Amino acid sequence: MAARIAKIRNFYTFFTAAKCKLPPLAFLHGANLSTESKRSSLAALTLAAIGIVYGDIGTSPLYTLKTIFDAEHGLALSQDNLLGVISLVVWGLTIIVSLKYVTLVLRADNKGEGGIMALMALALSSLPKPSRSYTGLLLIGVFGAALFYGDSVITPAISVLSAVEGLEVATPALKPYVVPLTIIVLVLLYAAQSHGTAGIGRWFGPVMLLWFLALAAMGVVNIVQRPEILGALNPWHAVQFVMHNKLVAFIALGAIVLAFTGAEALYADMGHFGKLPIRVAWFTVAFPALALNYMGQGALLLAHPEAISNPFYQQLGAWSIYPLVVLSTCATVIASQATISGTFSMTKEAIALGFLPRMRILHTSATEMGQVYMPAINWLQLAAVLLAVIGFGSSENLAAAYGIAVTATMLATTVLTYFVVRHRWKLNIVVCVLATGFFFAVDAAFFSANVLKLMHGGWFPLAMGGALLLVMLTWKHGRALVFANLQKHAIPLEAFLESLFVSPPERVPGTAIFLRAESDGVPHAMLHNLSHNKVIHERVIFLTVHICDQPWIPAREQIDVVALGHECYQLNVRFGFKDETDIPAVLARCEDHGLVFHMLETSFFIARQTVISAPGEGMAPWREHLFVAMSRNARDAADYYHIPTNRVIELGTQVEI
Repeated sequence: MAARIAKIRNFYTFFTAAKCKLPPLAFLHGANLSTESKRSSLAALTLAAIGIVYGDIGTSPLYTLKTIFDAEHGLALSQDNLLGVISLVVWGLTIIVSLKYVTLVLRADNKGEGGIMALMALALSSLPKPSRSYTGLLLIGVFGAALFYGDSVITPAISVLSAVEGLEVATPALKPYVVPLTIIVLVLLYAAQSHGTAGIGRWFGPVMLLWFLALAAMGVVNIVQRPEILGALNPWHAVQFVMHNKLVAFIALGAIVLAFTGAEALYADMGHFGKLPIRVAWFTVAFPALALNYMGQGALLLAHPEAISNPFYQQLGAWSIYPLVVLSTCATVIASQATISGTFSMTKEAIALGFLPRMRILHTSATEMGQVYMPAINWLQLAAVLLAVIGFGSSENLAAAYGIAVTATMLATTVLTYFVVRHRWKLNIVVCVLATGFFFAVDAAFFSANVLKLMHGGWFPLAMGGALLLVMLTWKHGRALVFANLQKHAIPLEAFLESLFVSPPERVPGTAIFLRAESDGVPHAMLHNLSHNKVIHERVIFLTVHICDQPWIPAREQIDVVALGHECYQLNVRFGFKDETDIPAVLARCEDHGLVFHMLETSFFIARQTVISAPGEGMAPWREHLFVAMSRNARDAADYYHIPTNRVIELGTQVEI
């Protein structure tokens, strides 16, 4: 699944601190630790990765097989077909997850961070700007990120709905209550977001470990009864299935891909846990449990074909249904929580990279910077999730909408990975094509199969992704037009200061900080202040914030001070797209650069831009109006940069686009 960026660091912090009294990921960054401490840290982070990274792919057995053999696909439930399908699932997990993501894509880290936004930034950094390749990769990366939002709506809906559907297996009389109960669970989940996950996050790993152990145990029980299902480990069954069924097999690929949803989470969460814990968790827990359970469900269907109505809940008999409903609901809530947290994280990155307007971001933890809550995104996503649950009504119907977003993101990741391997790592083009071409062919086959479901629900995530893509590109282009307008009327700063101090205005005590855009001239706020107040502070700081194409900037590299004379300074601050944009915290570190700030003696002058749509060049009128509306509702700069509101002076300016 696209970029499952679960910002739940409190969990692994808890385990690491409790077990080995070390900072998270310390052993991954070369700390001088004992072997015992390293093992303890690895165990803690591996358990954390099980709880956060594998929630989505771990809950796929709830609905995958019953969807593959749905009557609409026209695939008969025979022994040969069953062996072929299980073989495709097991070898798909091996090729797509183990080889592509765990072996190859995890190597393409952006300063230790993963996810499609980080991968896009890494790929773009190795290409000349502007160029066709640069623009093309930008569109691919942004579209992949936009699809994530559609994906993040389907995941909570299908996961929780498929878990609650177990009640139908217990007694058909409960069928009318499945959708209402699903809605209740989802509303409670989203309503709890503002409180953070510090309290329950510590249980994610143990609960998901219990879930995977249950998957493995159920699989073993059924495999023992029909051991011939182990023949599915032979890939020839998958080849025969495709050759014999042809079109029907091609259509079935659209449902088989459901077994791989959540693969993107391995890469997206790399920055939280590191490569080693994610790999250990996959090869020792998640992969064996998933393979055993899929083969166990296959063995069950060999013995009892009638169980195809819901093979997951019939693996152990009627006595196990209610306990499984409880456990699967907990597991799907955890998977959904990871998706919601990932949505907040992705949005925060998109804002930093200039693809979305500034929004209100609340921190739900006093100790973990990554624990954030975005009210607007939270409630918009809940509304979309509830529409999906009510509109589609069942996990089978939602499955048709699920695959196309997942496979499109997989394709985008493969293309971006090629450019990283070729242009960043400078490997031979033959090696690059061989390394990514095979995975591209596999992804393209799954994507093509899902395109057939476009009119059966596949349009839903594409429509949401397309709408988000339009919003993101409109905001990016609109900001470029605003910047071009400001540049056209900009007054060079150095020349202005030189002329200003020929006959300087009266200087008043204190420090004035003027926020100044990159490569901008004299800030409009300064011009307005001089025009109306006729004074200038005894110390003037021109503050420019640069957002870099890497996730983190070390604190020692964030600050650059340039003296302009007459107690005027240019202060350049560099943030990574995952850094916390906390200006007061940066100012506190400026003492090492010769600047000491006392907040009660410091005033921040900010120009509030009022964007006006004007006829002529630019975007289409409706896009300009969309940009104007977003600009007016964007979070103000002072709030975004954590500047105390009682130290801010805003001066208005109009900008035409």
